[in-house]
Amino acid sequence: MEQLAPIAIFLFVLFLLLGSGVWVGLALLGVAFVGMELFTARPAGDAMITTIWTSSSSWTLTALPLFIWMGEVLYRTRLSEDMFRGLSPWMARLPGGLIHTNIVGCTVFAAVSGSSAATLTTVGKMSVPELRRRDYPERMIIGTLAGAATLGLMIPPSLTLIVYGVTINESITKLFIAGIVPGIVLAAMFMAYVAVYSKVSKAYNPTPEPAMTFVEKLKNSRFLIPVICLILVVIGSMYLGYATATEAAAFGVLGALALAAGQRSLTVDTFVQSLMGAVRTSAMIALILAGAAFLSLSMGFTGLPRGLATLIDSFNLTRFELLMALLVFYVVLGCFLDGISSVVLTMAVVEPMIRQAGIDIIWFGIFIVVVVEMAQITPPIGFNLFVLQGMTNHEMNFIARAATPMFLIMVLMVFVLIAFPDLATWLPENMRQRPGG
Repeated sequence: MEQLAPIAIFLFVLFLLLGSGVWVGLALLGVAFVGMELFTARPAGDAMITTIWTSSSSWTLTALPLFIWMGEVLYRTRLSEDMFRGLSPWMARLPGGLIHTNIVGCTVFAAVSGSSAATLTTVGKMSVPELRRRDYPERMIIGTLAGAATLGLMIPPSLTLIVYGVTINESITKLFIAGIVPGIVLAAMFMAYVAVYSKVSKAYNPTPEPAMTFVEKLKNSRFLIPVICLILVVIGSMYLGYATATEAAAFGVLGALALAAGQRSLTVDTFVQSLMGAVRTSAMIALILAGAAFLSLSMGFTGLPRGLATLIDSFNLTRFELLMALLVFYVVLGCFLDGISSVVLTMAVVEPMIRQAGIDIIWFGIFIVVVVEMAQITPPIGFNLFVLQGMTNHEMNFIARAATPMFLIMVLMVFVLIAFPDLATWLPENMRQRPGG
């Protein structure tokens, strides 16, 4: 009961600040400052300055702005057009046809961009008009794009995994490698749904694609070579132990700039736009991380995280029951906060719980990313839904209903991860790694 007063005060100040429209990072700093003033004798200003500097000067965190910049550069290239031309000949004969280009295209672009929104916008700006022109069902076009774009959060490089790793002081490279197999499995589940739907739905009557010879398909595949090379450089260098996540991010930026220059889409204007876009996004995330670090310090002085972990432990929940409680908690939280904010805001409390329950930290990172992915397509503030609304001019209700099957597939993916934890843990346990990864 002695923990109820600080919990009530923290929550009241947090919701007051968030409800008044204050930025999430500033709201976290405000809550932490109030907590330090009320519950500790340490000067709050001194603690805040020290914590912000410590959290902002992390070498591991350097990977974050670099991967964001890489995604910004690629967003301004002709990558989406080239991907559609390279993928469509191979997807056309699969059950479900070219709808699979949404899923495979998002999977490929996710491997060179850490952002769900960048993946959605880049793939969608090319695939939506092409699929509409071929009379594919609108609900399937919208739904698969909304769901598959969330793979940008899981398949490395993932901004959410970087933030999670920095928050709990875990290897970013191991988290990246852990996301590869679950990301591919989730993409395969989306494709299986499309294949089944295309067979059972009477409304699925797209215009058939003209037949192509194997040689013609191979010729079109040459458009995929640049992006595949970039993926191999970024992910391969980490998996083989040649580079840490930060070094791989630097290689990725150089590769993205070379790709843009090769496509003649790298001008002074696009270079400046990509750089400023990366600065804005990185500054926003850095502010949230600084606020979360100060909040963790403030909560630590009250003993709140350990007290809550002990309280939940007293309920004698099984590992499965704890994960189900966290699943519901993060889905509800995701209705009101973006994924990165959800992770940094809760880790101070959740980390002691999962460690006490004996849950693998790397595995839990993938679990939490799948749940955060759900929040991207959950009303009322699912970010992917708003991006799609601006892109397609559909009503929010239509987009949310179209994305519902993808949401349910992600719920199924959570149970697959629980049943087969090796999906997330086998690769990082058997990889080569350089010190500092």
